[in-house]
Amino acid sequence: MTEQTSALLVDQPIEGVTRITFNRPDRLNAFTAEMYEGLLAALERIRFDPDIRVVILTGAGRGFCSGNELSGAGKLSKIPENVGKIQQDRYALMELGRIPVAMRSLPQPIIAAVNGPAAGIGYSLALASDLAIAANSAKFVNAIHNAGTGTELGMSYMLPRAVGTQRAAELLLTARPVLAAEAAAIGLVLKTVPDEALMEETLNLARAIMVNVPVGIWLTKQSLWANQGTGSLEAAIELEHRAVMISQRSEDAVEKRKAFVDRRPPVFKNQ
Repeated sequence: MTEQTSALLVDQPIEGVTRITFNRPDRLNAFTAEMYEGLLAALERIRFDPDIRVVILTGAGRGFCSGNELSGAGKLSKIPENVGKIQQDRYALMELGRIPVAMRSLPQPIIAAVNGPAAGIGYSLALASDLAIAANSAKFVNAIHNAGTGTELGMSYMLPRAVGTQRAAELLLTARPVLAAEAAAIGLVLKTVPDEALMEETLNLARAIMVNVPVGIWLTKQSLWANQGTGSLEAAIELEHRAVMISQRSEDAVEKRKAFVDRRPPVFKNQ
């Protein structure tokens, strides 16, 4: 099934995988209000679709996402009328701030397939994904400085956890671009691949995820991100134990164990 708006393309390149493509290649996929709202709506639909096992984010053409549309992104539909400029901006940031939270809380893992520039919101989307693979053409740019501040949409939280505090401080304070090879070296992305191999490598990673128990993947993702802020090893282990007890009692976990013994691919039923 393929679903397309004027600026977002949603399709299924293989069974179990939904791909969301930012589809304004003439503008390096700069985001408009329609795209922000469309992405949030797509994530909400995906959240309650057990047949979707993995989500891929990527950009059409030669860029991942160049940030907010500088020539005019339009107005988000939820912003009230008859409020001042400060209040409008506050409402807009509240809505945009839902995106990385929605991504991290999604049951399905998200893989960013970063082709070309990732700037502003594009940088945050790559960071908020559970995994990111970069084409050799990828470039990460903290273009948020162009709006008068160097961090928003969770970047000050996510970037230090990805690359360490010192490197994050440099990247946030200077807005120095990070090319693909350095991004892989510092842990900003999982790895780099030739541009023509980006999607197939991303799909291979999705396939490697989908051989595991669906609810187990859901709970593993939950534990992974929740434990970034857990105060002790004991608390982290307790959260993992609860996930184990839930996942091991599912019918899909029984099927996974049988498939391993039989040396065949598992057939999951989301039960």
